[in-house]
Amino acid sequence: MAVSGKRRAILIASAAVAYALVLGGAGWAGAATASTAELKRAPAASVVTSTPTPTPTVEVRAVPAAAPGPSRLRTCSVAGPASDGRLQQFQAQVVNASTGEVLYDRGGGTASRTASVLKVLTSAAALSVLGPDYRMSTRVVRGTEPGQVVLVGGGDVTLSRTPSGDESTYSGAPHLDELARQVRAAWDADPATAGTPITSVVTDASYFSGDAWEPSWNRKELYDGYMPQITALMVDGDRENPYRSTSPRGEDPVGRAGWAFADALGGGPSVVSGTAPAGAAVLGQVYSQPVSTLVQQTLIVSDNTIAEGLARVTAIEAGAGSSFSSLQQGITSGLSAYGLDTSQLRIADGSGLSGNNAVPPSYLTSLFVKVMNKEANLWPLYDGLPISGQTGSLSYSDRFSGDSSRADGAVHAKTGWIDDGYTLSGIIYAADGTPLTFAIYALGDVSDSAKQAIDALTAAFWDCGNNLSNL
Repeated sequence: MAVSGKRRAILIASAAVAYALVLGGAGWAGAATASTAELKRAPAASVVTSTPTPTPTVEVRAVPAAAPGPSRLRTCSVAGPASDGRLQQFQAQVVNASTGEVLYDRGGGTASRTASVLKVLTSAAALSVLGPDYRMSTRVVRGTEPGQVVLVGGGDVTLSRTPSGDESTYSGAPHLDELARQVRAAWDADPATAGTPITSVVTDASYFSGDAWEPSWNRKELYDGYMPQITALMVDGDRENPYRSTSPRGEDPVGRAGWAFADALGGGPSVVSGTAPAGAAVLGQVYSQPVSTLVQQTLIVSDNTIAEGLARVTAIEAGAGSSFSSLQQGITSGLSAYGLDTSQLRIADGSGLSGNNAVPPSYLTSLFVKVMNKEANLWPLYDGLPISGQTGSLSYSDRFSGDSSRADGAVHAKTGWIDDGYTLSGIIYAADGTPLTFAIYALGDVSDSAKQAIDALTAAFWDCGNNLSNL
């Protein structure tokens, strides 16, 4: 049946509408994206212009790879031992040494006096600047006058006047009689001096400068036997009794050393102070134990004298100077090698006897992570730490006794005590196997029993391990 042209146009138009309905938005989208060339080819009557509707902008937000897990709820509280009134002005910090997470903090960022815990910083700086193998020397050179020799101190406070074969309080120390033997042999071997007596000993202690006594120290420490005047030349830490760790010190350590050397030489030479001539021939020389040994000797029983000697030589070798005022720059320069912020440190001496020293507990917990891992040259420091109930100043009868003895063998730490403070800092191998680094300060009007309060809190940290609560 024939279809008229008009009817054919209607049918075609209807089919096109149906097709468009089937295609839906896709068809209209296709029309909307027709090129300009296609529009130009269309008959003018069929072109319809319109303003397109803007597509809504949808904000795309980053989606985390995984939702964060809930924070661990730690439930082991040390509120009881931490509230002990014997702790007075209390500061502390405890860190999980494996993860670096701070588990407990009470004033951890506040720099305060440390007492003998400062020896940890002195030791770490010495190991950085001097190295574990460095040895201090004491030498004798020819003087400017006939029959004269010069005894030159090099900062070795352990040099001993005891006979070779005897051990002073400093095991392995060099002996003056060995130095005298070398000098006599060299003197007699030189045709210019052979057969002539040594009539004069000059003592040269110019390697250190400035005050021999730090102004903030209590002078009773000298007479009680805990600290000598700090000079570059002395014997046995200037103790009256070279075999005892605690022994009164004198008013003239350089003179004591000079007269002891004159006695070792024999012949009754005179003793005067002075300086060695430049380029003088060396007649004899003896050396201290290496720094690695000296660090362990100062830490294990908290020897002030070695600590001050190490601090001064460290400052000299760091280029900071040779007096007490040089220690701030010298010690912090040495510590900078460990990558920790030293800006809050205040260093007045090397032993911690001064109340003017200041170190935040947080610095110690960070440094002890490195000590525990024996980074760089820090292994002698780790090896020298007293161990609770076993060695050094943590093995005394008043430390980790009674109930606190449950942490025996688990605490490797440095003790500290001055008139207005007790401190303890180091490493705890906790009951759950977690290694912790910690620092505890008990400052103010403290009594001797503050030690037991510190030990009880340390044992509580040992109990808690990684479950230690900060509440």
